[in-house]
Amino acid sequence: MGLKIAFIAHDRKKDEMVNFVTAYEHVFVPHTLYSTGTTGFRIMEQTKLNIHRFMSGPLGGDQQIGALVAQNEMDLIIFLRDPLMAQPHEPDITALLRLCDVQGIPVATNIATAELLVKSLERGDFAWRELVHKYKPEGTV
Repeated sequence: MGLKIAFIAHDRKKDEMVNFVTAYEHVFVPHTLYSTGTTGFRIMEQTKLNIHRFMSGPLGGDQQIGALVAQNEMDLIIFLRDPLMAQPHEPDITALLRLCDVQGIPVATNIATAELLVKSLERGDFAWRELVHKYKPEGTV
């Protein structure tokens, strides 16, 4: 069973995200992938990965991914943030990161942490997330 992984990247981090996902394309193949609009489009242009694209972050894409997190339906988020540029949708970003903390969803906000999480994914260290889904209480999504 594959995991659900989301990619989000601010404008000045999109090239970095595309390069990162391209380098680890083989790791992401068996998983269900999600992304905000432009980030997902750019990744699909450079890889053979199929990504479910939500709206652009400022138009609600962060909130759409957040809705999956709130239902504990996301397993890993790689969110390359630009710490040097103010974002018009900063409250949405803060809400998404808060939801990840509430649900215990691993989230990388920079390339160094993303590298560590993907290496962990590659080793199979995320098997515990599969148990979360297997033993989900009745009546939940």
